[in-house]
Amino acid sequence: MAPFDVITTGRVGVDLYPQQSNVGLADVETFAKYLGGSATNVAVQAARLGSRSAVVTKVGDDPFGPFVRRALEEFGVDPRWVGTDPSLRTPIVFCEVHPPDNFPLLFYREPKAPDMNLTPEDFDAQAVRDATVFWTTGTGLSDEPSRSTTLAMLEERSGDGARGITIHDLDHRPMFWEDEADATRWAREALRHATVAVGNQDEVAVAVGTRDPDEAAQALLDLGVETAIVKRGPEGVLARTREERVDLPPVRLEVVNGLGAGDAFGGTLAHGLGHGWELERTIRAANAAGAIAASRLACADDFPTLAEIDEVLAAHA
Repeated sequence: MAPFDVITTGRVGVDLYPQQSNVGLADVETFAKYLGGSATNVAVQAARLGSRSAVVTKVGDDPFGPFVRRALEEFGVDPRWVGTDPSLRTPIVFCEVHPPDNFPLLFYREPKAPDMNLTPEDFDAQAVRDATVFWTTGTGLSDEPSRSTTLAMLEERSGDGARGITIHDLDHRPMFWEDEADATRWAREALRHATVAVGNQDEVAVAVGTRDPDEAAQALLDLGVETAIVKRGPEGVLARTREERVDLPPVRLEVVNGLGAGDAFGGTLAHGLGHGWELERTIRAANAAGAIAASRLACADDFPTLAEIDEVLAAHA
């Protein structure tokens, strides 16, 4: 089997998004169903841009499991490592849409999400080692056995003869952690094995104790990553290596739903780095992809193509 360009691991679910904006869930009249979950969305965006991608995750033994696999295939993401937990249900996520910056989420992941039950048997270790880019998330560290499994796969990527790009998305969801100190501990452990760290200012603060973009980026580099990326929302994005600093303003489009922006950014980041793009080109494209996603309602279904990204970049040159 030829190596994958991008393999991600982490959350999957079904997004039920309101078709009316600026109303609470109690007053929403209709919802639409979409594929969701951060790591899954990242794999979709990478595939949208032409990467051969796959996601390692788990669904429940329910009718949403086949929906997830079918949607992945339609998006060009290999579903071979989407397992089934016979005792749990596929997670569902509701949101409210209050543009430009208020999008509350309501997670149904009780008593436990299947993707938190990932074990080493759910991975193809050789495929993970061989992938050009391997993507992990902070949520995957929030419970066992997913935590130990994620760390084991990261160790596979950082052992003797390691190659490729390993991206850790800090992806901090406070509701998934009983103690934020644990989130800090395990984020730092994951970063020991990563070559790239990415997160927004709140997420990097959990890992390194500061929201200041330059200070946080330097602290992430000090932990051993080669590239540190701090997403600054309406102020743009900062990326740093030991030799290079890329500080870009935001791409301003009218916001419809900001929830997919980070995942479109991430999938574009994985695709660009995996295909050898220079850092500035990669961050510019990822920045534009996030803005385009935020200008649309859905996540995976509405993620941009490379042609759409290039069009927006040309318009904002």
